Amino acid sequence: MIIVLKREASPEAAEQILARIADAGLKPLHMPGSERVVLGALGDERVLAELHLESDPMVEAVKPILAPYKLVSREMHPHDTIVRIGKVAIGGSSFKVIAGPCAVETREQLRGSALAAKAAGASAIRAGAYKPRTSPYGFSGHGPEGLKILREVGDELDMPVVTEIMDTADLDIVVEHADALQIGARNMQNFALLRAVGKAGKPVLLKRGMAAKIEDLLLAAEYLLAAGNDQVVLCERGIRTFETATRNTLDLNAVPYIKQKTHLPVVVDPSHGTGIRDLVIPMSLAAAACGADGILVEVHENPAVALSDGAQSLYPDQFRKLMAALEPVVRAVGRDFG
Repeated sequence: MIIVLKREASPEAAEQILARIADAGLKPLHMPGSERVVLGALGDERVLAELHLESDPMVEAVKPILAPYKLVSREMHPHDTIVRIGKVAIGGSSFKVIAGPCAVETREQLRGSALAAKAAGASAIRAGAYKPRTSPYGFSGHGPEGLKILREVGDELDMPVVTEIMDTADLDIVVEHADALQIGARNMQNFALLRAVGKAGKPVLLKRGMAAKIEDLLLAAEYLLAAGNDQVVLCERGIRTFETATRNTLDLNAVPYIKQKTHLPVVVDPSHGTGIRDLVIPMSLAAAACGADGILVEVHENPAVALSDGAQSLYPDQFRKLMAALEPVVRAVGRDFG
């Protein structure tokens, strides 16, 4: 429920109402605004009804949150959330590009790819030390050694790093080395992982599942916020449809729709969304045009020899062309690369 206080309500009155909510066993939320103070209460609505808060002289209105996702909803939090990954802020008026190879293969490969990405204007590095693969015979990453390389390269280039976590057993070591934890499409509804990552205190990049509805994605994000972490970036990375011409169907409808429903920033992964190198640039431009807060792009110093996802990875020269093409589109929609 949302409790809207009157303009004249004092901070002491707000604290008294929050204490009543907490004493009833509900979770209180305090959301001061420029014109109104809004309070929230999460839990059994029958218990909240017994408090009769609408009768309090300092309460203007008590409204139910209609969406099944409460903390994620704009009803509860109307202003955009800015997520900070290291020194990089995602959301607001800026458009951010996170780039790097699919996987950490060698230190030289990661460093070369990351250098090319940074030189062209990328803000952060993406690369996997743990890789979920459909085939058990595919390259599944170097694990802890890959994390160490990723951290060393990130520190050397002064760029924050984003990497995937697949198992709660790896949480401590991934948290130690990464600036943000990625939950991949296959783990979007791994609820034990969501709860554990939500409690870890690191920003999270949550990818939409291959067959997930938008509501499923927002409810997965709710697990993270309910565990105490509001630093969550949502990622549209394509869904499985009947179409086989591309690896996935990149659902750009989802971007403006999600931004209407939630205060969390949204980025797009055109690499996994298409699976085809030549489609990454046009779909990146489309992502910027439809309101995404950034993109997640695979860049490899030599995709022809990549151990995973080489067919969708950009060459450094292609990434430079992408960044040049993005600039006028980003500015046209009122954003910048700041």
